[in-house]
Amino acid sequence: MRDDPRDPRLPTSPGFWRSPLRGPWFTSVLGLVLLAGITVLFVTGLLSYAAYNPDLSPVNDKTPDKGILGFYLFAWPTDPHWLYRLNQGVHVTLGITLIPVLLAKLWSVVPRLFALPPARSLTHALERISLLLLVGGGLFEFVTGVLNVQLDYVFPGSFYPLHLYGAWVFFAAFVAHVLLKAPTALRNLRHMREERNDLVSPRPAEPTVSRRGALWFVGGGSLLLFATTVGQNFDGPLRRTALLAPHGGAEPGGGPNGFQINKTAAYAGIDTAETAGDAWRLVVTGRTGTVRLSRARLAGLPLHSSALPIACVEGWSTDDQWWRGVRLRDLAALVGYEDDPPDVFVESLQRHGAFRKAALRANQVADPRSLLALYVNGEELSPDHGYPARIIVPAAPGVLNTKWVARMTFGDL
Repeated sequence: MRDDPRDPRLPTSPGFWRSPLRGPWFTSVLGLVLLAGITVLFVTGLLSYAAYNPDLSPVNDKTPDKGILGFYLFAWPTDPHWLYRLNQGVHVTLGITLIPVLLAKLWSVVPRLFALPPARSLTHALERISLLLLVGGGLFEFVTGVLNVQLDYVFPGSFYPLHLYGAWVFFAAFVAHVLLKAPTALRNLRHMREERNDLVSPRPAEPTVSRRGALWFVGGGSLLLFATTVGQNFDGPLRRTALLAPHGGAEPGGGPNGFQINKTAAYAGIDTAETAGDAWRLVVTGRTGTVRLSRARLAGLPLHSSALPIACVEGWSTDDQWWRGVRLRDLAALVGYEDDPPDVFVESLQRHGAFRKAALRANQVADPRSLLALYVNGEELSPDHGYPARIIVPAAPGVLNTKWVARMTFGDL
């Protein structure tokens, strides 16, 4: 009898799963929450990828084999200046908030993963395949996303292609599953009367909580995760409530440079001898040749100010900081691009890391708020914030705001 799939001691038997909470109404409620939430996650994830301008330069493209998956890419705009901050804050905060809903949804349908026979019809076979891809893809995307947010890079490869390809597989299975199950889910919600199906146990255990109580429990878990994550998007005391999200590296201390950082100068291998006033020179190359500028000479050029945040892919961001420096388009004019600033390739003194080199589009260079910043909040940049000079561009991911800039090459990329 142990080999009989109907043996209630085996997970292949409906009698094995005895929770009275499982049923089409409970599953449908969770499914509709995920329908809205995962759609937002997918869209904000694609937008986050586009923000890197991966089709601009190979150094920006961490998924060179994406092929047709990059069909939607466009020149990332600079307005509104808080665009990336909002997009990535929503993506990461919502992703973490949905974890209890995802786990509850997977728990609610787990009997179907063990149901026999594997396929009773073509429609049933498609549903089972979509379910397997949905479960595997969902777990993969949420786990890799959370690990990336926590800066635990333990993936079997680069996070960027793994998360991008995984997102497309997961979302394709998600769409297929929605098309197959949406009519049933809507019918279950319209009619509060419980229908019997393979999720309803034939011999349910004694209930300890109602289905509505279980939904309140799941919602409470999501609310708790939201409350311990959303603070990473703000400066001040609220940031300390983000217990489950990165605060942006080491505590930055107080003063004008007292806002969050990701990579410190020590981590990036920056030698103070290289950044000293008598040693450091910015090399700017373009149409008419190359110029070398000391920090004192840069400070003698017309300076402009911009109020812009720093926003990182891990979801944390700062409020607007007051930056002051030389406009990127004015640096382009020094090397022959007076009226038509082109793309720029920026290189850092940073010794290692994926974005020690980065490219910016012409529209980013031309924006009057885009600066090679020398000062922040009325004070010279600290070493950890990029002294002697750093890039700051509206709406750009933090890693494209290159610190410890050494060379800028203007031209079509």
